[in-house]
Amino acid sequence: MADTQISRPADPMRARLLEMWSSVAPAWEANAAYIDGRGAHITARMLALTQPRPGDRVLELACGVGGPGFEAAPLVGPAGEVVVSDVAPEMTEIAAARAARFRLDNVATRVLDLERIDEPDHSFDVVLCREGLMLVPDPRQASREIRRILRPEGRVAVSVWGPRERNPWLGIVFDVAAASLGMSVPPPGLPHPFSLDDAGRLASLLRDAGLSDVIVDEVPTPYLAASVEEWWRRTAALAGPLARRLAALPADAAGELRRRAADAARGYQTSEGLELPGVCLVASARA
Repeated sequence: MADTQISRPADPMRARLLEMWSSVAPAWEANAAYIDGRGAHITARMLALTQPRPGDRVLELACGVGGPGFEAAPLVGPAGEVVVSDVAPEMTEIAAARAARFRLDNVATRVLDLERIDEPDHSFDVVLCREGLMLVPDPRQASREIRRILRPEGRVAVSVWGPRERNPWLGIVFDVAAASLGMSVPPPGLPHPFSLDDAGRLASLLRDAGLSDVIVDEVPTPYLAASVEEWWRRTAALAGPLARRLAALPADAAGELRRRAADAARGYQTSEGLELPGVCLVASARA
């Protein structure tokens, strides 16, 4: 069952973010299988840390087109429930269709804002958020909301990207786009993939929200692609704030951007394709 209702944020920045994620939903749908594979080992780590059990209620926040929540569904069984949610209705519609295709009868979808989770206090045993907390304007408020909806002894796992310099698979895209477009990438003032790239800050954020037993680990997340072209095309299409701007470039400018990216990525070429380093921070905690 899908819930696709949400009011448009009054705050201009939040409205802009909602519009941005809504606009890239088709590209995320087209690359859903890749996204599943890319995040599989992070999902496995998050589930190992939170251990969803038969009968549990699980909430996935910032699910995109569906992620860890789908993998949690068989763990909680028919007596349990998984709610996968995102702030963009377009994303949850795709997630709902995928859940139906996978015959996940215990999965429901909802449109939920991480900073204002429209769920009762103490209503979930497990909360999962893969690569979402870093993309909200107020992660401190979002962390408090996660604590509020967790039941006593409830478990939470979140993942965020580590430092930009250790994630050249995306950092290169930002660098060449900034040089070519003559603008800061990411734009100043907007949350971005590297907003929570410090393990100490992430841990403090969760502890300050009232969560306990906080642990943050680094998880290597290399980016493997058959070619530079594959890496560039896919990463540019999924890159949130950049996606529409890059797609709108004239052919000659787009070609020059790709050439610059290829030059920057050449050092990561192997005999089997492209292998760019990456690292995530995975945090776990209890209510």
